[in-house]
Amino acid sequence: MGTNINNQALIQPNETPKSYRIRLYKNRELYGLSNTEIGKLCNEAFGVDWDESAHRKKTKNYLDGYGDAKAENATPDKQLQSMIEENKTLKREAQRELMKVQTEKLEYARWQRELARDELFEEKVIQAIRNNTEVIVPKDIPIVHNKRAGQLNFADSHFGKEFKIFGLFDEVINEYSPEIYYSRMEEVYNQTIEIIEKEELSEIHINNLGDHIEGFIRHSQLWSLRYGAVDSAIIFGNYLGNWLNKLSANANIIYHQTDGNHDEFRLLDGKKNEHLCDTAGKIVKNCIVTKNEGNPNFKYVENKTGFIFDTIAGYNVLGIHGEVPNLAQALKDFSEIYDVRIDYIIGGHKHRNDFINCGARKGAMTVGSIVGSDDFSMRIRKSADASASFVIYEEGKGKVCEHIIILN
Repeated sequence: MGTNINNQALIQPNETPKSYRIRLYKNRELYGLSNTEIGKLCNEAFGVDWDESAHRKKTKNYLDGYGDAKAENATPDKQLQSMIEENKTLKREAQRELMKVQTEKLEYARWQRELARDELFEEKVIQAIRNNTEVIVPKDIPIVHNKRAGQLNFADSHFGKEFKIFGLFDEVINEYSPEIYYSRMEEVYNQTIEIIEKEELSEIHINNLGDHIEGFIRHSQLWSLRYGAVDSAIIFGNYLGNWLNKLSANANIIYHQTDGNHDEFRLLDGKKNEHLCDTAGKIVKNCIVTKNEGNPNFKYVENKTGFIFDTIAGYNVLGIHGEVPNLAQALKDFSEIYDVRIDYIIGGHKHRNDFINCGARKGAMTVGSIVGSDDFSMRIRKSADASASFVIYEEGKGKVCEHIIILN
């Protein structure tokens, strides 16, 4: 850098390094400065050791409208406008933070309301059941260890539905009503007692895999429903509670249930999964528990996932309603999701019996329905017997046999 530098080329009092750099580049011919000399002056002003090109690029960016060069060289009016815009930005950010806090409070309040409504709903149901029930307590049955364990599975009762399905020769292929449901469950009861005695079981696991009632999820169901959804759930729950109480006089009962898509109390314009807190399953559960208060041979097991999880003869069993495309794949998926070894998965929903081997002592089972073939299954051209399933597991061997209980 030359020794005779024009005094005007030196940084002036109250001049910022950025403004100084812009002035040098804009007036380099006037000051007789080379780019190298400007770079050295800028390095001294900024206290850095940059290549001259870095200062030149930053100056170009400022002059092209980037950065804060315009604000530094702005008129007082423009500076005021810049401050106003900055204040607006800060205000918007503060408003966003306030909205976050308000949203959290609203979500918490909504969650509390749902919990309160949920608890009130169950309290009212329990009170109504207790006001109209007589609890029968069976004699205590001691549990005797047996290497073979029994599991009764039933699904898709669709209680409250009434219909007749006709064949090509006007014969009745299947019909259903609350009275037919009762007779089919009596058949399940009788055959279960026979299996208990044959296998010498003192304890059985029972899975109710959902769709307890027909519910109301399509307008076309209006013609086939005898009762309203709530009435159906109460009548069904009271009957099943007495049924389990009667069965518990012959063996210890470990009972599980999960809800199905028909168990949601949907409004006429409601959508699937919109009212998960209000389901027929809650009424059914409270009816069953109330009917078996003090019963030494009955145990109601509930899993917070909403599914059924049980260990039978050393094997982990998962029960779901069955609304999955592939039950065998669901076994793998749920094992990974919950990081638990699942040996067998059981589902309803499909209204038919099936078993898929998923490896050594692993399998996926679908359970037939209590209702059997109905108008919906005929429309999709799928038909199967009304049935339930009694599975026998054995320690070290897994599922060793299955009794299909045909009901129509």
